Amino acid sequence: MSGEGFDWHGFLGRWQDEWVPRADEEEDDEGGEEARFVRGRAGAAEAVIVAAEERLGLRLPESYREFLAVSDGWHVDQTAGVYQLGGAAEIDWFRDPYDQSSAYEEHLGDDPRAEDVLLAGMWRRALRLETDSDISHALLDPGDVGRDGEWALYLYRGWSGEQPDRYPSFRAYMEAMYRGFHRDRAERADFVNATTRAQDARVEDARRLALRGRYEEAVSLLEEAASYGRPGSAVLLNQLQHMGAPRSPRAYGDLVADPRYQPELLPAEAVTQGRDGRRDGDDQWLRMMVARGVDRETAEAVLHAVRNGTHVYAPTGPWGRAVAEAREAARWGLTDDAWRILRGALPSWEAPGPSLIAPVGLLADTVLGPLVTPERGREIRATPRAGESGPAPEPVPDLDPPGLAWLAERAANRQQPWDGYRAVWIEGADPAGLPALIGEEGAGLSAPTDPRTASWGAPGPHEREGVELWEDRPVVALGRTAEGWAFAVDVSSHRRLTGLFRSPAAAASAAGRAVVVWREPTSHSADRPTAFHLSVAEQGEELWAFTVRGTKAERSGAIPDALDPARLFRPEDTEQEREARVLTTLHAELGLSLPRFALTQGRLPTFTTRSWTREPREGEGFSYAYVTTGPHRT
Repeated sequence: MSGEGFDWHGFLGRWQDEWVPRADEEEDDEGGEEARFVRGRAGAAEAVIVAAEERLGLRLPESYREFLAVSDGWHVDQTAGVYQLGGAAEIDWFRDPYDQSSAYEEHLGDDPRAEDVLLAGMWRRALRLETDSDISHALLDPGDVGRDGEWALYLYRGWSGEQPDRYPSFRAYMEAMYRGFHRDRAERADFVNATTRAQDARVEDARRLALRGRYEEAVSLLEEAASYGRPGSAVLLNQLQHMGAPRSPRAYGDLVADPRYQPELLPAEAVTQGRDGRRDGDDQWLRMMVARGVDRETAEAVLHAVRNGTHVYAPTGPWGRAVAEAREAARWGLTDDAWRILRGALPSWEAPGPSLIAPVGLLADTVLGPLVTPERGREIRATPRAGESGPAPEPVPDLDPPGLAWLAERAANRQQPWDGYRAVWIEGADPAGLPALIGEEGAGLSAPTDPRTASWGAPGPHEREGVELWEDRPVVALGRTAEGWAFAVDVSSHRRLTGLFRSPAAAASAAGRAVVVWREPTSHSADRPTAFHLSVAEQGEELWAFTVRGTKAERSGAIPDALDPARLFRPEDTEQEREARVLTTLHAELGLSLPRFALTQGRLPTFTTRSWTREPREGEGFSYAYVTTGPHRT
């Protein structure tokens, strides 16, 4: 960023004219009104600048030369850092008095980045500009030169323990300090000038643009206004950024206590704390909310609901009715249907006040929040809403592939050691009725939870009173497929098929035709190929079944030709190819599917089933092993 064409007279004059003390700063009684507005000095003559260059042994960059010609030094007045920039006769080489170069060179490693090499060498070759500071330095680096010939400026705050901030030029540094000057005074009610009025107008323009779906233009305006510390800019910008990065933490300031915005913003802040799962930080988070004006009991209730999977986003009006309808669809795994409902209703979303421009409360809903991917978040931002008009964005494609073949792809690509799964489908059944059909005694539905971890978090037989060690009672997630089958699935099963296996298909078929699939986790052993089981039942009776391990198949009943294991499990194919073929055929022949998004990224209710293994008969044995961990002792 060159200084060429930049109006240093106008820029510095505006800065000087706008100067007032910070809200926490007292006036200089000794200097009076005249000293209050003298931030710079008269410009240096060309001969003075040339003399400085001859003393230093090189020509200064243009933006800094032009600055010196207008003001031979400047009172920057940072809150903490550099206070005074010296004139041409006062600047000198830094010479690395603290041997920072050695410290930075030690951490370069064998393959350092170019920017790290530049920074390590900067300390010995930099030009020091400041003459008054709080253990801070403004350093121009002649070894870090841009295409425009400008030297990078590094602002090093020695008390911070952090790496210096880099600016591409002296002009860029001064413009940043001017914005900081405004931020430091933004809370003063009497700090009103042409700059503040122009930035406030940009905030209002950005609000209207955001509601018209022109979010990129809005973000640009808000980023500039926020850099000046203008009221309202940061909270509007945070909403747009939050929708674009739905899992990132955001802060909404004192608006979390405003009754108009609290239902949207307080849960949106709580979800990060709840997702973290570390309760040792809860008290600090709650104190922060109370300091902002939130009732502690309210904050505790919201955090508890977010963490325990019971928080429900419940806006009013047409948007609220669509949210409730979408939640009912997503609750059973129909996430693409749920998103289409939300998409159609987005234009009806209404802002409860001028400080809200997006439905960020949606992100905290236990069931609907996971549906908002970054791509869908951009679709929300690009949708006109709250009574504003504009072109509708291109819809984001559905995320769930049809059928079951994605299970084979997932198993091939996963890094986790357990890639097995087992599932029950019941044709035409109500998912809510599955615990009564195949659940253990007293089984009920949990709050929506992550299906991938539900089974792993369940206690083992040795930890449950009244449960025998031979029993295998998985925790399964349940829902409904697009084709109308109810399903219950353990999507990350770590158990293996044994001779005691008892298919739950017969019990499940009391409510309609039932299908059971069980794929063992990959064994990675030539002596024990991975097993695949399929069984079908109707009206309480198993019709047919097979279990294939490698090239050997155990079969019973009249298996349809299309599902004959001899056709599906070809010896010349890999295990993944065989698995993909049988899953594709199950979708084609029986209409079976599972919602990938709900099972891998969403939240579904769960319950514990009856045992999938039977009691050993006389002469039969079984083995059961478990591992416990605890403090290491020596």
